[in-house]
Amino acid sequence: MPDPEPALVVNELTKRFGERTAFSGVSFQVAYGEVFGFLGPNGAGKTTTVRTLGTLIAPTSGSATVAGIPLSPENGVEIRQRIAIMPEAPGLYLRLTVTENLEYFAGLYGLRQAGSRIKDALDAVNLGDRAGDLCGGLSKGLRHRVGLARTLLSDPAVMFLDEPTSGLDPVAAREVHDLISGLRQKGVTIFLTTHRLEEAEKLCDRVAILNTTLRVVGRPVELREQLFKSALVVKTLVPLGDPDQLFTRIPSVEGWRSDDPGSYVLSVSDPTVAAPEVTRGLVSVGAEVLAIGEAHHSLEDVYLELIDEDVEARKR
Repeated sequence: MPDPEPALVVNELTKRFGERTAFSGVSFQVAYGEVFGFLGPNGAGKTTTVRTLGTLIAPTSGSATVAGIPLSPENGVEIRQRIAIMPEAPGLYLRLTVTENLEYFAGLYGLRQAGSRIKDALDAVNLGDRAGDLCGGLSKGLRHRVGLARTLLSDPAVMFLDEPTSGLDPVAAREVHDLISGLRQKGVTIFLTTHRLEEAEKLCDRVAILNTTLRVVGRPVELREQLFKSALVVKTLVPLGDPDQLFTRIPSVEGWRSDDPGSYVLSVSDPTVAAPEVTRGLVSVGAEVLAIGEAHHSLEDVYLELIDEDVEARKR
């Protein structure tokens, strides 16, 4: 049964380095068993946020609770026993085997019965048959899997994955996606920072977009609905003779634009009402309709819309 309290509670958290602000006034919650995406441009403060919540650096102000434990210097050891952090570079010893690497880290974590934990972790990332291989002989994608296995050793309540597919080819990245999806199905809480917006849309229950300050938090579908009006996309074989006359007399169409000849985007309040009306209107003028359907905005559209509004982001 999932824990009733959130895995992460962050309230007005701020971190400054001298006069430079890494992030300011950040507040959000992450539920147990949730995959939470943390997005933003370079220098937005994503990695610094992870390092702060992971007790590697202290916040300047604000508060947080990590895995049910208040974030404070005196609670650092207890928090680190409940979490795991996988940095962008896995930090493995290339002259040691996969198992030797995991044995070393298990020792650092003070884990007992490390053998069974190592086996379980390797099985979870599908590396059981590579346990005796030197890490230096593994591909970058396989090393990332070893890094994920390392984060699983302590059976963490919260996993922080910082750009887990950075620099990976599409096949290796997909393998990491599959592993994260598998962990999600097992109820593992994952805090994922990434530059890959399609990755976040595929993997995350909710996302936050950060650019020093938190711009928005929510499910991708909710963010799309908040930022973009509903619209229909109409494509015709031949451009309409007088599209303005046609579309302005359809009650459910609030506005329209044409990006390309024979392609029209209609702003509507309810696509299910507008689509039949638009179809009848097109037929009445003898239009040769190739397609008509609801416009779909991606998480990338949401991200670019928010960052484009952000003056500080445009300065980066």
